[in-house]
Amino acid sequence: MKDQLGYEVYLPQTPRRIVSLVPSQTELFFDLGLDAEIVGITKFCIYPAEKTKHKTKIGGTKNFNVEAIAALKPDLIIGNKEENYQTGIEQLREICPIWLSDIVTFDDALAMIQQVGTLVGKPEAAESLVQAIKASFQKLPPAANPAPSVAYFIWRKPYMVAASGTFIHELLQIAGFRNVFGDLSRYPEVSAAQLQTANPDCIFLSSEPYPFKEKHLAELRAFCPNSRIQLVDGELFSWYGSRLRHSAAYFKSLCAI
Repeated sequence: MKDQLGYEVYLPQTPRRIVSLVPSQTELFFDLGLDAEIVGITKFCIYPAEKTKHKTKIGGTKNFNVEAIAALKPDLIIGNKEENYQTGIEQLREICPIWLSDIVTFDDALAMIQQVGTLVGKPEAAESLVQAIKASFQKLPPAANPAPSVAYFIWRKPYMVAASGTFIHELLQIAGFRNVFGDLSRYPEVSAAQLQTANPDCIFLSSEPYPFKEKHLAELRAFCPNSRIQLVDGELFSWYGSRLRHSAAYFKSLCAI
C-alpha cells in the first residue's frame, strides 16, 4: 500500500508494535481498538488520557528520539508530512516501514482513516468511523449568503493565521465561513493593518498551537472593534482523525452565535 506521499509501504504481516508520531492519529488508533499494538507515542498524544498515560513517550512531533523509537522495536511507524520533520523521518526509515499522511482536504482525512484502517487490520472499524463522520457533516446547515467572513489566528507575536492550502481553511469553508486571508498561503504572518483592512465579521483565536485565552481578546478588539471575537477549540478545526466526529456539531454552535 502507498502512503499519502506516494511511498510504497510493505508489511509482511499485520503490525503488532506501532509507534505514532501524531496526536490526532494516535487518538484514531485507540478508537480503532489498537490499545495493545500502540507501543510508543509523542508527549503531545494525550487522548484518550486513560490509555496514553501508560504508553512510552518518545519525545515531541518535531524532536522525537530516534534511539528511543528503535528500542521499542516497532514494525510500523505512523507520521505526517507537516507535523514531523523530514530528517528524522528519513532516519526512522532505517528502522521499519513508515506510513505518512498528508492532509489538506476533508477527503484527505477520510481517506487517511480508511487507508490506515486497512494497514493495521481494522478496515471495518475505520469504515464505520468514516461513515459516522460523513453523516455528522451532512447535518450542517447550508452556508449563509454571503458567508460570514473570518480570520483564524493560530499564533501571537507574531500574529499568524491559517490561510489557503491548510486543513483549517478547508474546515472553515465547510463550516460556512469565508476566510479573509484565503488569498494567502499556509500560515502567514499578518499585521494589525492587514487585519483592519480585512475587517472580518468574526475573529477566531485557536486553543492551539498558541494557547489563546480570554485576556487576548481585548488586543484584537482594539484593531477590529466591530468583529465578533471568540476563542475556539483548535482540535476540532485541525485534528484530522476520529475527533472529526465532534467537529460538525461544534461548527453548528459557532454558526448559531
